[in-house]
Amino acid sequence: MVRIIQQRKYAYAFSVITTALSIVFIVMWGLNLGIDFKGGTLMEVRFTTEEVPSATAVQETLNSLELKSLTVQPTENKGMILRYLASDDEANIKVLQTLTTFDPNVTQIRTDFVGGSVSSQITKNALTGTIMSIIAIALFIAYAFRGVSGKVTSFEYGIGAVIALAHDIIITIGVFAFLGHFYDVEVGVPFIAALLTILGYSVNDTIVVYDRIRENLTRSSLKEDFETIVNRSLNETLGRSINTSMTVIITLIAIVLFGGESIKYFGVALLTGVAFGTYSSIYVSSALLVTRYNMKKRFQN
Repeated sequence: MVRIIQQRKYAYAFSVITTALSIVFIVMWGLNLGIDFKGGTLMEVRFTTEEVPSATAVQETLNSLELKSLTVQPTENKGMILRYLASDDEANIKVLQTLTTFDPNVTQIRTDFVGGSVSSQITKNALTGTIMSIIAIALFIAYAFRGVSGKVTSFEYGIGAVIALAHDIIITIGVFAFLGHFYDVEVGVPFIAALLTILGYSVNDTIVVYDRIRENLTRSSLKEDFETIVNRSLNETLGRSINTSMTVIITLIAIVLFGGESIKYFGVALLTGVAFGTYSSIYVSSALLVTRYNMKKRFQN
C-alpha cells in the first residue's frame, strides 16, 4: 500500500510553492487579454474555391499585417471567422486584400466591432460564473456528505474540495500569466470555458475519493485511525484516478499538438488543469481532511 497521506507534508510544500509562484506571476504580469476582453473586430468571410485554405495557413499569411490578438476559426460552408484588435476600416480592407491570395472571390459575410463595454461585461460574467460555480460546488458537497461519520463534518469536506479547486485554478491562471508575459499568449472566452471545465473535472475526481472515504468510515471499526482509513481509500481509488486522467491527458496532448492555433491553448489550459486536478484530488483534498481531524484532536486534548 502506497503511503500517500503520510507524505502529505511534501505535497503541501509542493502545492504552496507552485501556488505562491502562480500568484506572483498573476500579480506581476497579469493575463494577456485578447479581443474578447479588450474589444476589437470580428470578421466572417466565405471562400468560393473547391479547396478551402487551412486556418493555420490563413493565420501565417495574415501575420504579415502585424494584427494584434489575431485568431482564425474555421466554420461551416467554407467559412472562417477572424478576430483581431484593430477596429479601423483600413485594417479590414488590408485583411480582405490579403485573403484574395487564397481566393480572388472571397466574400465578406459580416464585420462586427466588440466595444469596451461589451468586453467589460464579458469579463464580469466570466468572474461571476467562476465564483458562483465554486460556491455551488462547496454547498453541494456539504449537502451530499451530510450523513458522513462525525470524524469531520460535511462542511469540512466541501471546504477541502474548494481549496483543491482554488489550487488548480490559480496554478492554471499562473501558467498563462507566465506564457502571456514570455510568449505573448492571449486569453479569451475559451480560456474561461477551460477553467470551468477544470472545476468540473477536478471536483469529480475529488468526490470519487471522498465517497470511498465515506464508505470505509461506515465499514471500519471505531478503533481504526482516520489517517489509515483515508490512506486506504486513496489507494483503492488511485488506479481509477490515474487511468481516467491519462486517457484525458493523451487526448489533450493530441489537441495541443495537432489541433491548430484556434484551440491549441484551450488544450494547454485543460492539460494543466487536469494534471494538477488529478494531483490535488490525491494529495491535497483528502490530506486536508486528515490535517483538520488531527487539529481537532489536539484541541480536544
